[in-house]
Amino acid sequence: MLEGLTARAMGALPLHAVRSDGLTAFLGDLPASVAAFLRASGFAARAGEFALLPGPDGLAGAVVGLGQEESPWAFGTLSRGLPPGTAWRLAPGPQDPAQATLGWALGAYRPHRHKAPGPSPAVLEIPAGVADAVATAEAICAARDLINAPAADLGPAELAAAAAALAARHGGSCEIVLGDSLEQGFPAVAAVGQGSPRAPRVAVLRWTGAESGPLIALCGKGVCFDTGGLDLKSAAGMLRMKKDMGGAAVVLAAAEMIMRTNLPVRLLVLVGAVENAVSGTAMRPMDVLRTRKGLKVEVGNTDAEGRLVLCDLLAFAAEQSPAMIIDCATLTGAARVALGPDLPALFSNDDALAARLLAAGRAVDDPMWRLPLHDGYDSWLDSPFADLSNVSQKPMAGAVTAALFLRRFVPAGIPWAHLDLYAWNDSTRPGRPEGGEAQCVRALHAMVAESARLNATTPAT
Repeated sequence: MLEGLTARAMGALPLHAVRSDGLTAFLGDLPASVAAFLRASGFAARAGEFALLPGPDGLAGAVVGLGQEESPWAFGTLSRGLPPGTAWRLAPGPQDPAQATLGWALGAYRPHRHKAPGPSPAVLEIPAGVADAVATAEAICAARDLINAPAADLGPAELAAAAAALAARHGGSCEIVLGDSLEQGFPAVAAVGQGSPRAPRVAVLRWTGAESGPLIALCGKGVCFDTGGLDLKSAAGMLRMKKDMGGAAVVLAAAEMIMRTNLPVRLLVLVGAVENAVSGTAMRPMDVLRTRKGLKVEVGNTDAEGRLVLCDLLAFAAEQSPAMIIDCATLTGAARVALGPDLPALFSNDDALAARLLAAGRAVDDPMWRLPLHDGYDSWLDSPFADLSNVSQKPMAGAVTAALFLRRFVPAGIPWAHLDLYAWNDSTRPGRPEGGEAQCVRALHAMVAESARLNATTPAT
């Protein structure tokens, strides 16, 4: 069971939710002394604002404001804000029980691998009919655990093992490609990881929810630690590089949600698990690398390794003739400069796929923002020594040129989307504690669910 949730709780206190425009009516239904207490305390039912309700024997309940939002974050501080160890149940009201459960559980999360747990959170009795919300919270918290794990604990082997364990839990299969097979089948991935004593590998997870369902390919950048290679990062630049496998954590979490909700699709999940290290065997600037597609890539910068990992995964995915390919990666600082930490950058070669992803993100409050694949910058990747360089030498549009690099490895006829994300919360906010974050997971699941629904209702031609 997730921290902060319980199946049943004896003596659980009622938790009321109220919208700001329903506050007057709510106060009118309370005992006069309790209503007077709330008025005196200044409670205005703003989103996430909460107050304890006094009773003759002490604590009679609590109330949380929803504002005018339909968001899980209104419930995101309650598990850690209400008295530790208390138990609560949702009282009838305007809230969505699934949203309330999701926000409560995500706010309760704390990493405990190397830190003693603090006070026990308040617990919420799980309402009826919210199994999908609980599954979503479990998938997101598992992804947070992966991202938060120190690189000493989570290397390429452990990340690939997480993919294999996920497949085993849901009746899928997982092949781990390494050694000579990796050198032959995923040569760019092998090159990125060749400087580390922890051998690189690719996890290939397959799952079938419906034999006739569309094949959805998810590719995740799994750089378990990124020193920058011989183009070494600064000390400050390395501080959060344990999170450079955030794209892999996101696609694994999305896959878990898809499998747990048994969507009628076929899944192909590819995780490129590597460490970009400094050693005598590390790839060098101006090395020319082979790729699975056959294109030769000059290494303009060894710190632009994520796109080298993804290019082989994209080529493999395209060979399987999927209905769509989506890759997720903590790829560029340029995307964060453009959009900040909370808005992943979306690039796509297909307007319909991009529109579905954007709509899904809005619907589940998991937003992203589309940036252009501007053809005018494609020549910035030209190299005099190879088919292309892995970086542009111009100090502009870094997120765009990274996406244009990836596009070279996806056939034009296959709908493809690239999500350049941050995978981190710089500080604690409602439902989003400081540390690793599984951005885009809920949007991806919602989009795949809608695509499966449309596929099921579209007549065969």
